Amino acid sequence: MISPKYFIDTLATNGIDFYAGVPDSLLKQVCAYMADHIDNHHYIITANEGGAVGLAAGYYLATGRIGMVFMQNSGEGNAINPLASLTDKDVYNIPVLLLIGWRGEPGVHDEPQHVKQGKVTLPLLDVMGIRHALLSKDEAEAQQQVEDAVSYMTETNEPFALVVEKDTFSPYTLQYPTENALTLSREKAIQMVAAAVGKDDVIVSTTGMISRELFEYRTAQGQSHEQDFLTVGSMGHASQIALGIALAKPERTVWCFDGDGAVLMHLGAMPVLGSLCPKNLVHVVFNNGAHDSVGGQPTVGLDLEFLELAEVFGYQMANSVNNEEQLADVLEYLPKWVAKKDGPYFLEVRVKKGNRSGLGRPTTTPQENKRAFMEFLKTSK
Repeated sequence: MISPKYFIDTLATNGIDFYAGVPDSLLKQVCAYMADHIDNHHYIITANEGGAVGLAAGYYLATGRIGMVFMQNSGEGNAINPLASLTDKDVYNIPVLLLIGWRGEPGVHDEPQHVKQGKVTLPLLDVMGIRHALLSKDEAEAQQQVEDAVSYMTETNEPFALVVEKDTFSPYTLQYPTENALTLSREKAIQMVAAAVGKDDVIVSTTGMISRELFEYRTAQGQSHEQDFLTVGSMGHASQIALGIALAKPERTVWCFDGDGAVLMHLGAMPVLGSLCPKNLVHVVFNNGAHDSVGGQPTVGLDLEFLELAEVFGYQMANSVNNEEQLADVLEYLPKWVAKKDGPYFLEVRVKKGNRSGLGRPTTTPQENKRAFMEFLKTSK
C-alpha cells in the first residue's frame, strides 16, 4: 500500500500542490491527509467533478503549475465536458492530473450502480485520448509513475490519469474532523418523515446513506419497498427523477429524500423544479454538511441558507428544522398541507454527521426495485 503522506509528498516534489475534486471511498485516506495538512485554497472539495477540472485549469492559467483533480470514476461523466472542450489539446491544451477511484473494477465485487461505471472507466479515458496508468500499490513504483506522468504533461500539456484500485492507500485517520453541534441523526429524521408519507405517496431517495437508511426502515417496520425508488447512483439527479414522476402523475404526492452534497452537485435542478411548480412534490433535504458515504468530507451545505434558496427558486412553501422537536411539529401539519396539492414544498432537516455501524444495503436489485415501483404507480388511488 501507499502512504497518503508519501503520495502527496511525491506530488509536491514534482510540482503539484493544488488539489480539487469530489471525495471517493477509495481515495478517502488521501483526502483525509490533505484535509489535515493542506490549506483550503489548495485543497478544495467541489460541487462536482467538472467544476474541479475548471478550478485546476484556472490555477494552471494563473501559475503555470499543474493541478490534481480527484474523483470517483462515476464522476468521469461530469468531467467529460471540460476535459473535451477546455483542457483538450484541440482546444486550450491544459495539463491536469486526474486521480480516479475505480469502483466496480471488473472481477472485483461491488455495488450494482458501479458495475457499468467500472467497465467503462478505462475505455472512456481511451475515447477521450487521455493517457492513463493503474497506480501501483508499491511506493517506489508509484513515485516513478507520478514522475512519468508529470514529465508527459509538461512535454505535451495534456491531461494524465492515475486510476486507483481498492486498497491502494494505507489507512489514515483524520486528525481534525469537522463536526457540527446538531443532535438529530439522519436515520431518525428519515424514519420520522417516512412515517408521515401517505400510503399512496411515493418516495424518490438519493444515492448513499439516505437510500440505505430508508430501505432498512421499511424492513424494520415489516413494510414492502414498492413505494420507494432508490436512486443508488446518479448523484444529484434524484429531484429531477421525482419531478418527472410528479408531472406525469399529478394525482400522486411525490417525496424526494435528498442530501446536501447531492443537491449541491447539480444545484440548477432546484430552480427548474420551482419554475415548473409541481403541486404534488415535497423536496426534503437532509443536510449534515458532509459526504457521509465516502468518508465524511465536508460540503458547504451547513453554510448555506437552503430555505432562502428554495424561496427564491419558486418553491411555494419552505421550512428548515434542526432538531427532533421542530421536525415533529412540522410533520404534524405537513401531510394536511400536502393533501391540498399546493406545492412544491421544501423542507431542510439539519442533522448530525455519521451513521449507525452495521448499516445494511438494499437487498433487492435495481431492476427489481424499478419493476415494483412502476407497478405501484399503476395502481389507482
